[in-house]
Amino acid sequence: MKYVFLLGHVRQRSPYHDDIKHIGVFATLADARHAQAQLSDKPGFRDYPDGFYIDKCEIGRINWSDGFFNWYTEFAKPQDGAP
Repeated sequence: MKYVFLLGHVRQRSPYHDDIKHIGVFATLADARHAQAQLSDKPGFRDYPDGFYIDKCEIGRINWSDGFFNWYTEFAKPQDGAP
């Protein structure tokens, strides 16, 4: 089996909004960690160092097969007239 490593970063701006950045796809875990280290002192990233994640994904395989839903409309309870 062949795998790749997806490097990303997420920052929660509010209970209903996350900033998600898909940074890159790497051949090895070491390459992904090296890229993370290069970015960790950049503006924004340095303020949210725990937001980095690395996912190992098998090539040629569906890694998300359950469909999707809108979390906000299905679970969130708007307050103060929020849409």
